[in-house]
Amino acid sequence: MGYAIAEAAVEAGHDVTLISGPVHLDPPRAARLVSIVTSDEMSDEIHRHLRDCDALVMCAAVADYKPAEVSPRKIRKRDETLSLELIPTRDILSSLPKKDREFLVVGFAAETNDVEESAEKKLRAKNCDVIVANDVSRANSGMESDENEVTILFRSGERQKISRAPKKIIARELVKIFSNMREKCLTKKM
Repeated sequence: MGYAIAEAAVEAGHDVTLISGPVHLDPPRAARLVSIVTSDEMSDEIHRHLRDCDALVMCAAVADYKPAEVSPRKIRKRDETLSLELIPTRDILSSLPKKDREFLVVGFAAETNDVEESAEKKLRAKNCDVIVANDVSRANSGMESDENEVTILFRSGERQKISRAPKKIIARELVKIFSNMREKCLTKKM
């Protein structure tokens, strides 16, 4: 979804910086690609680029947890169980400035149950301007699928649904919505 949104934003004439972990997708040609591997690198790069952005679209968390320790060597198989200690990764959305920010913050909520309720909580807790919620419990929609359907929740309480469609079509609609929101924010400040 992130690559589809980046492509739609480029097509709409926006300057795009795509911060991405390893994937098997080609980035849009006109987008600036910043490659990262770890969740810490993602956080650092996002904060590095904030001052230059009008809209920050956070399509997916890198991971919610990471290993407490990283082994420099292969961990060999043994005849006993192995336990890994996991610690929370940095919460990038929560780390963003809360006041006087000059950019739109769009989060995504990939949920398996209570989709809209969970997204509403995330919208408030993470101080987002918009949350795009999608149900990832089905194999034919969301992750690992070329199609999706989403519900967009706005801070105003308004909700808008985009019915099941190819991600490229949904991305174009989302970019229009984000662009209109950004324009309204700029108009209010004048």
